[in-house]
Amino acid sequence: MNYFSKLRRITSNVFLHLVPDWYRELMRLARIWRLLKLLKWSRMGHLSPAEQLQPQTLQRPDRMDDQGDLVLFCPACPQPGINLSMAEEADLSHWKYTRTVVMDGNFKAEHMHDRHPDDQVSLMDGRGYMVGREKYQDYLKATNHPRSKCNNHQAVNQANANRHKLEATGIGGCACARHGCFVPHAVVDFQKGEQQVNMDYALAHTLSYNMTGVQQVLSFYDINCQYMKNLRKRLTGNAFIGIPVELPIVPSIGIWHVHGHQAECHARYAPSFIPGAGRVDGEIIETLWSILNVILPSARGMSFPHRQELLDYQMNDSNFQKMIRMSGALKRKLRAAMVGMENALATFQALDDGIPHDQREGWLEQEKTAMRECSIDPKLMDVFNVRTAKAPSVKTIEISLLAREPLTEGCRGSVTWIARGLQLEQTQIILRMDVKEVGHQCTERQLLSFARRRDHLSGDIATSLAGAPSYLGPGYDSELEEGDNQSLDEDGWDGGLLDESAVSLFDKHHAETIHLPLPSVLGSQKCQEDGLDWLVKEETQLRTGQANDALHELCLALTDKAVLFRTNVRHASSQATTSRAWGRVMAVDATVNKFAKIYRVSRRAMVALGASNSMLARYQVLSKDHLKVSSAVAEPNARGHRNDALPWFWSMDVARDAEANDWMMECKAFTPFLPPDADSPSLPSSLAAVQGFERLMGGEA
Repeated sequence: MNYFSKLRRITSNVFLHLVPDWYRELMRLARIWRLLKLLKWSRMGHLSPAEQLQPQTLQRPDRMDDQGDLVLFCPACPQPGINLSMAEEADLSHWKYTRTVVMDGNFKAEHMHDRHPDDQVSLMDGRGYMVGREKYQDYLKATNHPRSKCNNHQAVNQANANRHKLEATGIGGCACARHGCFVPHAVVDFQKGEQQVNMDYALAHTLSYNMTGVQQVLSFYDINCQYMKNLRKRLTGNAFIGIPVELPIVPSIGIWHVHGHQAECHARYAPSFIPGAGRVDGEIIETLWSILNVILPSARGMSFPHRQELLDYQMNDSNFQKMIRMSGALKRKLRAAMVGMENALATFQALDDGIPHDQREGWLEQEKTAMRECSIDPKLMDVFNVRTAKAPSVKTIEISLLAREPLTEGCRGSVTWIARGLQLEQTQIILRMDVKEVGHQCTERQLLSFARRRDHLSGDIATSLAGAPSYLGPGYDSELEEGDNQSLDEDGWDGGLLDESAVSLFDKHHAETIHLPLPSVLGSQKCQEDGLDWLVKEETQLRTGQANDALHELCLALTDKAVLFRTNVRHASSQATTSRAWGRVMAVDATVNKFAKIYRVSRRAMVALGASNSMLARYQVLSKDHLKVSSAVAEPNARGHRNDALPWFWSMDVARDAEANDWMMECKAFTPFLPPDADSPSLPSSLAAVQGFERLMGGEA
C-alpha cells in the first residue's frame, strides 16, 4: 500500500483523489510477475503444463509431481544425483552424508479468514515452500490429533487453544540445520497451535525431497524428547504421508532449547554428544523467522493464495541469498573449525593424560555401547552426565567427626566446641558488616538491636572461652583478646571492615572484635609444640565444610543476581520499578559480600592451620572479579560467550576429585573432544558440494 501511495503522488501530487485506484490490479500483476520469475528461474517458462511434469524436466528425478518444483533448496546438503555423483562409489552411510533437518513453528505468521473464499485463485499452490492446500486439508480431516505430554513447552501448551478469528495461528516448517535453507513443500499452517499432526506432515515431505540414497537423518526440534517417541507409530497406516522404515532418524534438541529441558535431556539430545553433528547449534531456523517476520503483518489480511505466494517468494529469496554466500561462509566456518579443533584436542589431551588406562578403556566401551544403541534407548546416553555429589557441609563433617570421636585421640566434645566457634566467628562477621553498613546514621532502634545482638554474642563467646582450657590445656590464657580492627581480607580488594565513621559503634571491647581461641588463631606451629595436632586436624576438616557452605550459598546468590538482571532490571518500565529492582540487586549484593567474607576467613584459617598444597589448590583465593555477574553467567547462550569459562568455584566439585572417586572423573567435556576423524564438522564435504554447484552454474569456486 505504501508503494501504491507513492505511485499516486508521483502521478498527481495535488489531485490525489483523481488518480484511479488500481491497487487490486497492481496486486494481481505482482502475483503474476512472481510466478513468471519463478517459472523462468526453474527453467519452465517455455514449457506447457503437461511438459513441465515430464520426468526429464523435473528437478527431482525421484518424484513424479510438481511439489516444490519452482523454488530453490540448499546447494550444500547431500543430494545424490544432484550435488553427489551417483557414478562415483561413495559410502553414503558415512556421517558426512547425513541430512540435517531443523523443525520449528512461528506464531507471528497469523492469517485471517478470507471474506470471499470462493473467489480465490491459486497460481502456484504447493509448488513452493508452502504445502498444497487441498491435500493438506484432507490429511488433517483424516488424521487424529494426539496431545503432547511435554507440559513445559509454551508452544505445546497453546496447541489446543482456539483462535476463532484466525484461519491460521502460525506456520511450521523445516530447514537444513547446517546451512539454514528452507525445504521446499515443507511449510504448513497451524489451525490451533503447534500440534504434532502439523509437524508430521512437514517432516514427512522433508524426508521425501531429494532423499534417494541418503541413509541417515539428524533432526532438530525443540521438543524432540517427546515428539520422536511415537513418530513412526503415528504415521503407521497413514494414507497421506509416510517415512521409510529403513531410514534412521537421530533426534536432537538445539543448544539454546535443551538447557530449558530436564537435566537428563542434555546428554540424550544435545548435538555435542552426537558423532558427526559437528559444530551446529540446531537453532538456525530462528534466524530465518526473524527475517520472514518483517513481511508477516502485511500478509495477515491477504487472501490465502496471495499470502501463500508471498511467503514462498520471500523464503525463496532467503535461500537464494544463502546460495550465493554459501561458499564464503563455509570457508570461514572451516577455518574457525580448524582452530577450534586444535584447542579442543589440546584440552582433551590434558584431560586424557590424567586418566588411568583401565578407566579410559572402560569409558570407551561405555561410549561405544551408548552410541550404538541410543536410538533404541536414549537413556543409555546418561553415562555422559557428570555424576557429582554436593560438597560436604560443615554439619555433615561434624556428624562424621562425632561418629569417630570415641576412636580418636583427644578430649571428647572438641568437635562440637570448634564447630560452635566457627558459628560464632560467622556471627561476628555478619555483625561487623551490619554495623559498617549503618555507619554514623544509626537510629535508636538500630543501636538497641546491635546492643542486644552483642549481649547475646558475648554470652556465647564467654561459654566458648570457658571451655577452651579443657582442649587447649591449663596453660592457656583465657583472657579476652581484643582485635585490632584490621581487615580479614587477604588481598585488600574489600578494604577494612571498619571505617572512621563507625568508630563510635565499634568499640574495641565489643563482642564482634574478640578473637576466638581456635587452633587457627594460635597457629599450626604453636599447636604442634603443645601437642594439639588432633585439634588442628579437626578444625581443618570443619573449615573445609564451612568453605563448601559459603561457596554453595555464593553460587546461589550470584545466580539470583543474574536472574534479577535478566528479568526485573532489564524489563523495568518505570522509575519506581527500576528503583525496586535495583533495591533487590543491592540486597543480593549484601548476601554475596557476606558469604565471600566467610569464605575468605575460612581459607585464611586453612593457611594458618598449615593446610596442604592440594587443599589450597582446591580452595583458591577469591578475588573481586570472581564475584562479577558477567554475560557468561546471565546469558550463557549469548553471542560471543560460547567458549567463556566461569570462575573456578562453579565447577570445583568436578575438577579435583578424580583420584579419590571413579565416578567423579566423568566430565561433560569428554564427548565434544573426540578425535578429528570422529567429530570434525562436515564442512569439507559441504564446501566441495558448493564448489561443484558453482562450477555447474558457471560460477567460480
